[in-house]
Amino acid sequence: MKLRYLLIALVVLSIASVFIGVKNISPADLFRLHEDQIQVLLISRLPRLASILIAGASMGIAGLIMQQLSRNKFVSPTTGGTDDSARLGILVALLLFPAATSLQKMLVAFVFALAGTYIFMKILDKVKYKDAIFIPLVGIMFGGIVASFTTFFAYKYDLIQSLSTWLQGNFALTMKGRYELLYISIPVVLLAYLYANKFTIAGMGEQFAVNLGLNYNKVVNLGLIIVALVSSVVMLTVGTIPFLGLIIPNIVTMYRGDHLQKNLPHTAVLGAVFVLICDILGRVVIYPYEIPIGLTVGVIGSAIFLYLLMRRRAYDI
Repeated sequence: MKLRYLLIALVVLSIASVFIGVKNISPADLFRLHEDQIQVLLISRLPRLASILIAGASMGIAGLIMQQLSRNKFVSPTTGGTDDSARLGILVALLLFPAATSLQKMLVAFVFALAGTYIFMKILDKVKYKDAIFIPLVGIMFGGIVASFTTFFAYKYDLIQSLSTWLQGNFALTMKGRYELLYISIPVVLLAYLYANKFTIAGMGEQFAVNLGLNYNKVVNLGLIIVALVSSVVMLTVGTIPFLGLIIPNIVTMYRGDHLQKNLPHTAVLGAVFVLICDILGRVVIYPYEIPIGLTVGVIGSAIFLYLLMRRRAYDI
């Protein structure tokens, strides 16, 4: 899987994404754009493309870091309780701070996502049976408990419908003024690249990392902060995108091994390409209507996940 092929696919799909939509804009129109076409590009199409690229790349990297730190290929923000905890944080922000800005809601969601991820990692330390499938099942059960609290309070305060609609992964409402929060993910991803080698060492176990002189707890906590921050930002701006942080890192490591620093660019580009493909499919399948990205990624991602489960012995996942 060569990076240049992924970059070519990314450029081609990005160009296609800009020209797909209800408002007909063709590449030839770029030389004679009308005022309404310019507005569509600047307010809707380009912000949507930027949010797709950032969300796909950052969630893929968050999943890669989480898998490295937990030493399990089936752990991700979806199966580790991170997304469910962030969802609970958003509900708490809606209940306690109804007039809060998007940034303030994101901070509350980040605190809950970080706490949930930290609790899950502590649970892993207590689990003796380290089977590859058993660990994510523990995470799913933990996430289910957190989700039950979210559902209970959402039902009690009549917020179930608005919360489920708002947090469903969907790029249709992405436009200028509503996606800029995603830019927070860019420096966070760069920070992940700088600490990639330390995350790799930390993933070999606490005793091994300490023997090499690494501050294990500091590195692990930094990794959890990156995962929680990316997950909460993406959820608040785009909604839930299932399986993304799970399957993309697995596909990359399947062909390139477990060197995290070398895998980060491939993971970021493949994550963006995968979300672009799913978004374009969602826009053309029932054109001029649109299928939410959470549904298309869920269907395709679940099929890939089942394939990974069946082939896990062959690829030593």
